Amino acid sequence: MIKVLIADSHPVVRLGVKQVLETASGFEVVADVSSTSELFETLEKVSPDVVMLEMDIPDINGIATLRKMKQEYPEAKVLMFSGQSEDVYALSSIRAGAFGYLSKAADLEYIVSAIKKVSEGNMFITNELAQRLAFDEGSQKPRRFFRKLSTREIEVLKLLASGKRNKEVAEGLNLNEKTVSTYKARLMRKLNVDNLVDLLQQAKALELY
Repeated sequence: MIKVLIADSHPVVRLGVKQVLETASGFEVVADVSSTSELFETLEKVSPDVVMLEMDIPDINGIATLRKMKQEYPEAKVLMFSGQSEDVYALSSIRAGAFGYLSKAADLEYIVSAIKKVSEGNMFITNELAQRLAFDEGSQKPRRFFRKLSTREIEVLKLLASGKRNKEVAEGLNLNEKTVSTYKARLMRKLNVDNLVDLLQQAKALELY
C-alpha cells in the first residue's frame, strides 16, 4: 500500500485526487492539507511514502517547502503538482529534490502512474515534457533559457516579475539585498538582456507571470 499525503490549497483538487486514488488499488491517502504549516504539523504524525505538493501552496512556496522537507523528512518522496508552466518549473523542481513534476493539466491517469513511479524512487515527468525538452534544444524560443537558470535564480526572477523590489525579494527569500542584486545581474547575463524591462519580458515569455 502506497501512503500518500496531498498538500494543495484547493479543496476541489484535494478531493479530486483522493477520488482518483480511491478508485485505483494499492493507495491510501493518509492526510490532505491546505498549507505548508499544516503540512509540517501533519508530517510529525504520519509518514507518507509520497507527498503530492502544490507549487503555489500558501505560507512557504513549493520550492522552499521542498528544500525544508528534504532536510527534515528525507525519507518522504515529493511529487510536485502544479498549474505553473511545466517547461519552466519541472526541472527546477527536480533540481531542488523532487522526484517528479505533474502538471494539473495532465490526464488523470498520470496521477496514478506518477505516484507509483515516485514511490519506487524513480523520476517522473510526462512524455510530452520529455519530448519537448529533447526537441527544444536547438530552439531560439525564450523558454530554452530556463535550463540555464538555478532554482534560486528562478525564484528571484518570479518575485521580480511579480513587481517586488530588491528589498522585498531579499526578505521573501531570506537573502541580503546585495545578494539579490547579484542574482539580478546574473539573470540579465544568462537571459541575454541588459535592463530590467527586458528581464521582465523574458519572465513573461517564460510564463512566470
